[in-house]
Order: sequence, then C-alpha cells, then structure tokens
Amino acid sequence: MPGQNARMLRALSWLAAAFALGLIMFGGFVRLSNAGLSCPDWPTCYGQVTWPEHAHEIARADAAFPDRPFETHKAWREQVHRFLAGTLGVMVLLMALLAAWRPRLARTGVLLSAVFAAAAVGLYIGGEHVWSSALAAGAMALPLLVALGLQQPAAWRISVLTLAVIIFQAMLGMWTVTLLLKPVVVMGHLLGGMATFGLLAYAALRLAGVGAPDDRYAGLRRLTGIGIILLVVQIALGGWTSSNYAALACGYGPGAFPQCLGQWLPPTDFHQGFILWRGIGVNYEGGVLDMAARTAIQMAHRFGALVVFCYVAVLAIHAAARGLRGYGICMALALVCQVLLGISNVHFGLPLAVATAHTGMAAVLLLSMLAVLARTQTHRDRAMFSSLGQV
Repeated sequence: MPGQNARMLRALSWLAAAFALGLIMFGGFVRLSNAGLSCPDWPTCYGQVTWPEHAHEIARADAAFPDRPFETHKAWREQVHRFLAGTLGVMVLLMALLAAWRPRLARTGVLLSAVFAAAAVGLYIGGEHVWSSALAAGAMALPLLVALGLQQPAAWRISVLTLAVIIFQAMLGMWTVTLLLKPVVVMGHLLGGMATFGLLAYAALRLAGVGAPDDRYAGLRRLTGIGIILLVVQIALGGWTSSNYAALACGYGPGAFPQCLGQWLPPTDFHQGFILWRGIGVNYEGGVLDMAARTAIQMAHRFGALVVFCYVAVLAIHAAARGLRGYGICMALALVCQVLLGISNVHFGLPLAVATAHTGMAAVLLLSMLAVLARTQTHRDRAMFSSLGQV
C-alpha cells in the first residue's frame, strides 16, 4: 500500500502542478478581461450553480443585482474559473489523503478538513458568515497540524500543507468578489495561486527523485533561494500593478519603454500608489488612483524587473558553470521570454493574449528556479522514500 501510494502521489502531483499552471493562466485571463466581478455573488453566479442562460434567468439576475447587470461573455469566464479551482482543490485533497493515509489520526485530520471546508461554504451561502469563517479557519489549521506531525518525506508533508494553502486561496477568491476587487486581496489571490503551483511543482520534483547525493550545491541552493524570494516580490508587484490598473500608466507604443510618458523621471506619487488598505465598500473595478500614483506603481514594477533580470541572469550562468547547464539554460530562456512579454505588453497596449502569457511565464520562471532548488537539495529523505516505494 505505501508503494502504491507513492506512485499515485507522484503521478497526481505532476498532474495537479500542470493543472495549477493552466489555472493561473486562466485566472489571469479572467482578471485581465475585466471579468472579476462578472458574478457578483460567491460561490454561485447570480444565485445559480452555473450562470444565467435563458431570458427569464437573465431578467431575474438583473432584478436581483441591479448594480451589476448580467454580461454573458464575462460571467462564464468567472464561473468556469471557479469550477477549475474546485477541481484543483479535489486533486489536492486526494494528494493530502494519499500522503496522510497510513496514520489514522492524520487521515482523520485531512478528512475533517474537507468536511469543515464544505460546511463553511454551505454556511456562507446561508448567510452564517461568522460560523463559516470559524469552520474555514479550522479547515486550514487541520492540514497544518497534520503536516507538522507526519513522519514522512518532505514532499509528502508538502502535499498535505498544500491543502491548507488552497483552502485559504478559496477564501481569497471569495474576498476578491465580496470586497470588490480590493487590490491587496487580488494581489494576494495571485500570490496564493503561485504558492499553490510552487508547492505542487516542488513536491512533484522531489517525488520524482530530483536532488543531489551530497551538499556540493549548498552555495547555489542559497543563491537560488534568494532568487526565488526576489521573484515572488516581483510577482507581487505585478499583481499590484494589474489590480490597480497601472499596466499602461506609462502609455503604450514606442515612447512608453524604456521611458515612461516620454520621460525618464515622470511625475510619481509613491505614497498613494502603495497604500495597501483603503477601507471597505470601495469598488476598485477600473482603479481609483490618479495617474501619478499609477505611474509610481509601474516604475516600481520596472525597477523590480531590472533587479530580478540581473540577479536571475547571473544565477543561470552560475548554475551552468556548476554543471547544471540544462537548468541554467531553461532559467535563462524563461527569464528572457518573461522580459520580452512585459515589454510587448507596453509596446502593443496590453493585448489580452500577451498579458495572459506574461502571467503564465512568471509561473514558468518560478518553476525553473524551483527545479534548481530541488536539484541542489540533498537526498536527506532518500532512504525513507525508497523504503516507502518498495513496500
């Protein structure tokens, strides 16, 4: 049974990681096509499991939400995104069960987490928001406790930990709608998606046996860890730029890059641009900041991109020099593609396909760096994993 669990967990982790990458791109597509509030309620869409399709359903939806008239071409995007997120949640639950199946207490904790999460959604729909929040907190706490207590390889514990992350990610999705696209929540939702993908990808890499026989790559591992931190900060800046509708704050076309509004130092307002919390009840669709604040955000994103580009380029060269040539090449290619997509966004006026690809390529770049991290990690748990796979 443990050997079968190991094989199933390895296959499911790769499938879930690939699915998460597609979900990140589809989520970017939904956000960038301004469909984030196309279903004003959660988890239903105008009170329906799918979305209104017939004339009488649309009329009833418009009457129930007069401030948010139904738009067919947008609503399906948001609700399909929720269905896909739910599918990924089921995959992660299965991974957590496989990883925690043998210890009865751990298995019970994972199952209770799923029950609590489902009950929390039901209570939220019924208007019991306090009890819903309490159950959701319990649903996140249980996998954390199980992961801490598991006497299994790191990848198995990560599989359980990801269940807590994806439950919190679902809550961020709910808050994205209920708090009317509040930028800090939208940014957090993007980071949560990247965290989910990153955990799944790293678990898949470790379950596949990627690693080093000894600690020969310790220095490179530390440098890669710093690079991942820098990349995550830059992804957060990208989410902040997008959620504040600042992607074209410097204009678009030939004069928008490398200059901004035809200037090297355009007027900026960093204070207003980086206020994270502006209260509740404000509708942030379309953005609420003035041009100087949006320009400050765009300039910060560009500066962050420059820092990440320089650091990761050097890291890729260093990895290749240490004998990890393939890893270094993949990292460099992902980095160059990401920079070119970012420049294309500005030059061509944020085409939906290019902007969506820019979101997806950020995840691919993260994957390339996680692969280096996994490759430089020692096989401290190799014996345990091998024994589990042979039972």
